[in-house]
Amino acid sequence: MIRLLLAEDQGMTRGALALLLGMEHDMEVVARVGRGDEVVDAALLSRPDVALLDIELPGRSGLDAAADLRSEAPDCRVLILTTFGRPGTLRRAVEAGAAGFLVKDGPVEELAEAIRRALRGETVIDPALAGPAGEPAAGDGPGERP
Repeated sequence: MIRLLLAEDQGMTRGALALLLGMEHDMEVVARVGRGDEVVDAALLSRPDVALLDIELPGRSGLDAAADLRSEAPDCRVLILTTFGRPGTLRRAVEAGAAGFLVKDGPVEELAEAIRRALRGETVIDPALAGPAGEPAAGDGPGERP
């Protein structure tokens, strides 16, 4: 079973996502938090394989929480979820150690497959957040600032 941690500040979204992913035959949600500053403690207690982090969380951003997980729970793969991409966020997500950057309103089947791919060591970038030919979107290139 793939053990998941969900960090989403919208309670209804967090619950729905937990329910939908829990219906996957190989996934189990082992922790749910609503704040970025709760992510590391929850990960250390529940030992997830993958953490799904909303980019905008109260207390600590998903990007900051991803960087914290990289040092505190290095075996946990991180996928950043966002409503829409902003210039520079894809680059910052990769720098924070995220294995993926996805739009959160996509089909749950695609999210489940992205989780599986991340566990296989792949980097997963939603095509809606990448530029032509899978290149980082504008503002994500070297030397560009958000």
